[in-house]
Amino acid sequence: MDNIRYTYRITWSEDDGEHVGLCAEFPSLSALAATPDAALQDIMDLVRSVIEDMSENGEPIPEPLSEKAFSGKFMVRIPPEQHRTLAIQAAEHGISLNRYISSKLV
Repeated sequence: MDNIRYTYRITWSEDDGEHVGLCAEFPSLSALAATPDAALQDIMDLVRSVIEDMSENGEPIPEPLSEKAFSGKFMVRIPPEQHRTLAIQAAEHGISLNRYISSKLV
């Protein structure tokens, strides 16, 4: 599996005084480096190494988020009072509850 298809993020760590490379599909991994470019390269190298190790040991390798199909649906449970309030607000805006809540998530 190609490590470039995974979801990477670089952030600054004030505690470490360095940039931190992270991978969403491998949340336990991180890499510290002096520059953002180095942090990205280091986390990508680490992910590649972990994928190779997992493959050699017959472990399942996480699917990259970029290759996953999302339905666009998810269920959220909320208290009935909150449901009523949201339904009223949606009606006041003249739109469906689904569309109203979707607009609030952005």
